[in-house]
Formats: sequence, C-alpha cells, structure tokens
Amino acid sequence: MKLTDISQARQERLSHIDFKAFFFGIVGRIDLVSRFGIKEASATRDIAFYRELAPGNLEYDTKSKAYVIKPGFTSMFEYSPPQVLAALSYGFGKDFVGIHKTVVPCEMPANLNHPKLSVLAVLTRAIHQGKAVRIHYRSIESGPGQCEIVPFVLVDNGLRWHVRAYCRKRQAFTDFVITRISEPKLIKGELQEHETREADIQWNRIVEMEIVPHPELPYPETIEADYGMRVGALKINVRAAVAGYVLRRWNVDCTEDHCLKGAEYQLWLRNRAALYGVENLILAPGYDG
Repeated sequence: MKLTDISQARQERLSHIDFKAFFFGIVGRIDLVSRFGIKEASATRDIAFYRELAPGNLEYDTKSKAYVIKPGFTSMFEYSPPQVLAALSYGFGKDFVGIHKTVVPCEMPANLNHPKLSVLAVLTRAIHQGKAVRIHYRSIESGPGQCEIVPFVLVDNGLRWHVRAYCRKRQAFTDFVITRISEPKLIKGELQEHETREADIQWNRIVEMEIVPHPELPYPETIEADYGMRVGALKINVRAAVAGYVLRRWNVDCTEDHCLKGAEYQLWLRNRAALYGVENLILAPGYDG
C-alpha cells in the first residue's frame, strides 16, 4: 500500500510515529493519545499498521512497554533538516494550541526583533489574494513615509524578515523590512502585469555560486566537511534578489584575491563573475564590482 492511498489524518499519525521513532528511538501509544486525542485502541491500531507498512522498523520492548527502533530502521517519510530542527526546537506537531516547549534541549540565538502579527497578517492576505497594500514605512535613507506596494513573497534573510514587493512610488521591485511597516491596509483593484512576481527580473534570475574554503585557511577539509562540499566546492543556486543576503549571512569573501582578513571569513566565492548584474551586492563582503 502507498502512503497516498491512506487518509491525510492517518498519514499524520503515521508520520508522528515515524518521527518519534527516528529521532527518539522509542514511541508508544501515549504519544498518539496525547498528540491527537484518540483512544488507546486507535493508537494501538495505528502502530500496528505502521509496523505492517515498515516491518523492519519497530519492535516491542516489554521493559518500557513501548516500541523501540530496530538496527535496520529506515524512515518512511522524508524530512528536511530545517523541518526537523524546527520540530525539535519548537515541538513536533504542536500546532498553535498551548505552550510550545523544546522536545530536546536546544538553544537558539536571541532574536532582537519580531514582526507584529497584525502587520504580517495583512501582508500575507495581500500575497494570498493578489492585492496591493498601502503602508507607512520607515526608511533608513528617507525616514518615514507612505507608499503602495504589491507584495508577493516573504523572505527570511537570517537576521530579519522582509517582504519582496513592487513599490508603486519607486516603480521598481524592492525589499521592505516588515518591522518597519505600520498601518497596512489592503487596496481594492486589479494588479497590473508589471507589478507581479513574473515581472521581477532579480527575483526570477537564478545565480549559481561556487563557494569554497577560504584559501588562507590551514585545514580546508574541515570547512569542506562543515558544508558538505563535493570536490572541494559547494555549488548553490539562489535568486539574484537574495544573493547579497546569503553572502553576508555566511561571511563569504567576495574579493577577487580572497584578501579579507578575520576568523569569520571561512568561505570564498570562487566565481564572482556570476554576480554580474545582481543588484544587492552592497551586502556582499568585499565585492567591489
């Protein structure tokens, strides 16, 4: 039987079994009862069904009265590292009810700012409904002002969240830091073709960057292992609109002769010519055109 033949509700319960077994090595009926509010008999059937689908994954442990993983355990579901780390940090399958607690000890960098949910909600409505928004915005360059924007995607640049949008005042696509937005209001009316995501050249252009260990490091193989490099390089495809943020976040030396000094510069951009035409390179460490 394929997972796609199983109801969504049961897939979620099977995923919960799989996740708990994979990352904790043990799973019991109480895990399903407390998470989904089902009866113990239903939890027993779900675990039995999971074992039927993946007979080599679990065995019953009489001492703990729960199921533990077998040596040849193979996950039934695919997980991405960000998904798993978020689940471990904030609670797997906790949704929005109750207090969220980490399920294993985790410590994360302090966030110095958070978007106001009342502002974020209007922006996400606009994105979902294909609407423009009138906002008050505080710019570092020009101070406070008002403008109309057409947002189409939220972006986490590693330090703060911003929204990529067409600005009707500037008549160009740009980034707006969400914490600098206030009093957003949806605007009725159809969008123009030049205001949509498809017209944003920087967003739609994909840049392949070749990142290698900084040539000044004595043991480059350590960095190769850190980033899972192959043949000494990490090739990543990013949108031109976020290339500068990526390079700054990871302190990638973008100078031609890898001349930036400091312990933070462990990476070097080997193919800096690929950045030609990228607009936010003021953020890229050492890039001078």
